Amino acid sequence: MAVPTSRQSHIDWCLRSLGDPVIEINVDDDQLEDRVDESLEYFREYHSEATMRGFLKHQVTAEDISNEFITIADNIIQVSRLFPIEAHGGGTTNFFDIKYQMMLNDMTSIHGTMGNLAYYEMMQQYLSLIDMRLNGQPQVTFVRKKNRLYIHGDFADGDIVEGKYLVAEVYTTNATADSAGDINGYQSIWNDLWLKEYTTALFKRQWGQNLIKFEGMTLPGGVTLNGRQIYDDSLQDIERLRERIRLEFEMPADMFVG
Repeated sequence: MAVPTSRQSHIDWCLRSLGDPVIEINVDDDQLEDRVDESLEYFREYHSEATMRGFLKHQVTAEDISNEFITIADNIIQVSRLFPIEAHGGGTTNFFDIKYQMMLNDMTSIHGTMGNLAYYEMMQQYLSLIDMRLNGQPQVTFVRKKNRLYIHGDFADGDIVEGKYLVAEVYTTNATADSAGDINGYQSIWNDLWLKEYTTALFKRQWGQNLIKFEGMTLPGGVTLNGRQIYDDSLQDIERLRERIRLEFEMPADMFVG
């Protein structure tokens, strides 16, 4: 069995699953390409292996400050949180900083209590609570269709200045296409069992749609076309596969809650 490693071999595998070349599959090449794109879009949206956790580093520009939003790459599908923004003019790494002194005191206490990590953990939770109550977390809104990350409040307060770096925790898609329309660096996705079955079901639906207009027509030899049956069967396959990806492969909804 040939293992699909490219877009074209993926298409060929799906056509063979429908009976090609023994049976003529009445679907145009452009229609096949559209159905592959549709299949990949659904795969990126719901399959856990199509996304990867990462971090976005962005240097603020004058345009960002004027717009009050940051433009990000279209392969980012979710922004879970923005890390706390250092106040303008403040410093947190010098020897006289309060956090440094408290950390030094904590380390001394741990050593004096023979490695009592319970005290250290409780102190860290207490400090995190104080920081959350006094400083809070940056509030952001991610608009995926516009590729924009809105940061609320900090632009007007002057905390975000030109040249400063912002870091956000994001989830990006692995199944990104190169300039030739093929998946770059993730050829194994073409052999994913769910993706192959789903693309085959979409091809079958397109085939049925194309044949519906000839429903009931008798061909030479007494063969009767039944595009409606092919179309209805494909809808059942698509519904089953969509339910399967949501139940077996989709990440929990709360993974994107920062």
